[in-house]
Amino acid sequence: MMNVNRLELKKLTNTRDLGGLRTADGRTIRGGKLIRSGKLSKLPKSTVRALRELGVTTVVDLRIENERYASPDTPLEGCRYIHQPILCTPTIGITGTDALFEKTGKESARVKIEGERIKKEFGSIDNYMKETYRAILFNESSKEGLSRFLRLVIEEKGCILWHCASGKDRAGVCAMLVEGLLGVDEKTILEDYMLSGKFWRKRYLLNKTVLAIGPVSMRLKRILFGFMRIKREYLETVLREIDERYGSITEYCKAELGVTDEDIALMKQKYLE
Repeated sequence: MMNVNRLELKKLTNTRDLGGLRTADGRTIRGGKLIRSGKLSKLPKSTVRALRELGVTTVVDLRIENERYASPDTPLEGCRYIHQPILCTPTIGITGTDALFEKTGKESARVKIEGERIKKEFGSIDNYMKETYRAILFNESSKEGLSRFLRLVIEEKGCILWHCASGKDRAGVCAMLVEGLLGVDEKTILEDYMLSGKFWRKRYLLNKTVLAIGPVSMRLKRILFGFMRIKREYLETVLREIDERYGSITEYCKAELGVTDEDIALMKQKYLE
């Protein structure tokens, strides 16, 4: 059974230490070095204190600017913050649920246009989410962001925490790359990814309830419900494409993100035991 170190701290969503995950060659990721999470906004003092005690030295925010403005990170004293946005949509429109509402709570014209675009171009929200994951990994701008993120992981000397809004899509893809480079097999990577459905369940049910009674159209509700779901097929689709085009996550990172054999050796030296 996969060993997962979930960090259950107040106001943190979908947060876990990758420490304890086993690699294909029998080694284990060190604890207290690699942490993935949802957003760090409005954290109480107890959670801030706990993160400092965990030794977090670098926080990487993967969200775009409007998400950061709507829900700014709570500062951690003595910790460096790096904003490294990662593309999160295969279209030019919306990113995250916060951007879908005006302050009045009414649907914006942009949302209606984007809803029609999703229906016309992708047919279903599942197809849209699969293309979202493809965009994260294969869009040129996004690849630049992923490359810079991995460089931060490679060069980190302490404990690095990365997060997006919910910790499942952008943070999940970044975790997939780190785990793959360290030698974690794809079955374990998928199991770790799917744990977001369990760890995010309370927040998902709360958001779903709020949306269900909210004054918005069923079309928009279906779009938002789709954004909040975690489905194995989303990550499986891109893993299959990576395997077909490159042979492995490692070879994808070397070919597209500028990672070298020396980088991988350094990562394994620092993060495995």
